[in-house]
Amino acid sequence: MKTFNTAGPSIPGDHYMLDPLARIDLAEIEALIDAKRYFVLHAPRQTGKTTALLALMHHLNAQGRYRCAYANIEGAQAARGDETQGIPAACEAIVGSLETYLSDTRIAAWYWDNKPRMAPQNLLTALLRHWSQLDAKPAVLFLDEVDALVGDTLISLLRQIRAGYAQRPEAFPQTVVLCGVRDVRDYRIHSGGEIITGGSAFNIKAVSLRLSNFSRAECEQLWQQHEAETGQTFDPAIYPELWADT
Repeated sequence: MKTFNTAGPSIPGDHYMLDPLARIDLAEIEALIDAKRYFVLHAPRQTGKTTALLALMHHLNAQGRYRCAYANIEGAQAARGDETQGIPAACEAIVGSLETYLSDTRIAAWYWDNKPRMAPQNLLTALLRHWSQLDAKPAVLFLDEVDALVGDTLISLLRQIRAGYAQRPEAFPQTVVLCGVRDVRDYRIHSGGEIITGGSAFNIKAVSLRLSNFSRAECEQLWQQHEAETGQTFDPAIYPELWADT
């Protein structure tokens, strides 16, 4: 039996869910990618952001025009502002995702061979450049939980992506999408006594898109799936506070 899910990405067959691609402006996102734009997708927690990103990744790969990968880099948060630890952690999350979603083991071999010779300030740029040059098909990368990073780790990540921007798509991803709870312009990054805004560190951003909260109509659609499976009738009088802002 399916269940309602608020703990991580929803899985078809396991969870009641809406079509993730219907909850985003797919035409706008495809137009941004076709135009080689870098942009932000942000949303409150538990609104289906990761589910939508994974569905979009599979959609783009099925079309066959791009190589698209999703990577959650939240693990790099443990390094705090130490970019010597944080950037390799983010890179290794990306390498793992390329293997998982694109079955490409060439990246891992290159990364572990070259990592000892590279400064962390250049490691991410070099990784994304190498990945992009491996195939004529343009690369697209979704980076999730970017705003979990702090200090010099976050600054370095944003600036290394910016450093390769001019070489896209032949030698850098055609599109990089930064995903998180907040818009990059709202980042306040503390580094060496300074406060650096995310907008200045990532001024190549074309637009910020926001995935909305579930509407009442969407919530009712989810309940109707449950009702069809269990026969349990929906009663909006139960927990009326849930509907106050929908």
